[in-house]
Formats: sequence, structure tokens, C-alpha cells
Amino acid sequence: MAPTTLIAPSILASDFARLGEEVEAIDRAGADWIHLDVMDGHFVPNITFGPAVIAALRGRTTKPFDVHLMIAPADPYLAAFAEAGADTITVHPEAGPHLHRSLQTIKALGKKAGVALNPATPIDVLAHILDLADLILVMSVNPGFGGQRFVPGSVEKVKAVRDMIGARDILIEVDGGINAENAGALIRAGADVLVAGSSVFKGGDYARNIAALRGGAAAGRTARGRR
Repeated sequence: MAPTTLIAPSILASDFARLGEEVEAIDRAGADWIHLDVMDGHFVPNITFGPAVIAALRGRTTKPFDVHLMIAPADPYLAAFAEAGADTITVHPEAGPHLHRSLQTIKALGKKAGVALNPATPIDVLAHILDLADLILVMSVNPGFGGQRFVPGSVEKVKAVRDMIGARDILIEVDGGINAENAGALIRAGADVLVAGSSVFKGGDYARNIAALRGGAAAGRTARGRR
């Protein structure tokens, strides 16, 4: 369990014409991590950016870069994303033939390793790789686009992942449709990191939006601490 709720704004919802400035702005606004969604138009129905863009953004902040690879195959590109400045690299079990090997590779590159679970991906895929994982990303929408509606069953899935993790030092991250209204339930269920795109970037007051997410998470954190 993280000592506090971590907020990881997704720059997928930012102004792509001003990516560098947007990263600096969410840093100043109180982001804990910067979440970077990499999409290839093959594994998911959208295309975003690759290692060169991440490398160009790396100098704009000292906050950790949380890189979510929605690409297949992922293995041939792990070294490039590590070199570009990723701190955590998260892959999908469906994006390669050997999840265990993918996580071994990420760790050998000196990075933290994450596993992303789509809404239809069962948590059983985690059974034999938990000792290699630093983060489990529960997708609360189907990957590929921002601005989607939160899948309600995600709260129960977070609880199930938390139970499976047990005492291991693994963070649970949730991504998709996150806002101040559902943040508390997710934190109470066991989440540590909230990825938010639209709810952070809407309206332009990023600090207020991040503070609202923290406020929504606070009650859930208090309830979780009582258990």
C-alpha cells in the first residue's frame, strides 16, 4: 500500500500541440506521476506516440514516467522505452507470448514492471508472475480511447487483485473513467494509483481537478485504514 494516494494524469487528454507545456503544467498542479499511453493502432484502435516523444518530454519534469504500452508485440520495444526515460513500463499479457519473460526484461533494464488487465482479462494471469511485478494496472475501460465511461465491475476486480497480492509490495493502479465521484470506492477497494485524463484536463484548472481527485480518494483511504 502506498503511503498516500498517487495521482497520475494521462497526457492522452492533453493538448498534443503543447505536450511539453502540458507536462510542466500538471507537474506544477500536483501530479505525482506522468502517465503516458502508448498505442499502436493494432493492439488498440488508436495511435498516439512512441519513444522519441517520451524522450523529448523527459526533460520537462522530474516526476516518474508511468508508461503504459498498448502495443503488440511489446518485447522488441522495451529497451527503447527504457532508454527514452520510462520509470515504470506496463505491458498487457495479450501483447506477447511470454509475460514472465517480458517482466524479466523490464526488470533487467532497471525499470519497474507492470501488468495491465483489460476488463475481460481474468486476474488468474497474475498467479505465477506476482514476484516480478511492481504494479498491477486494472483497466476500468477498454483500452484505446480517452473519455470512456467507467466499468462498474472494476471496483470488485481491484478488491480481488488486492486479495491476490496479499503482503507483497505491489501497487494497484486504475485507469479509465476515474473522477472524484468514484475515486473513494477504488481506494477503499485497494487501489494506490489513480490515472485520470479527462477529469484532470477538463476546464484548464489542473490543480483544482487534481485536488478534487485527492479529496474524493480521501474518504476511501480513511475507510481502508480502518479495516
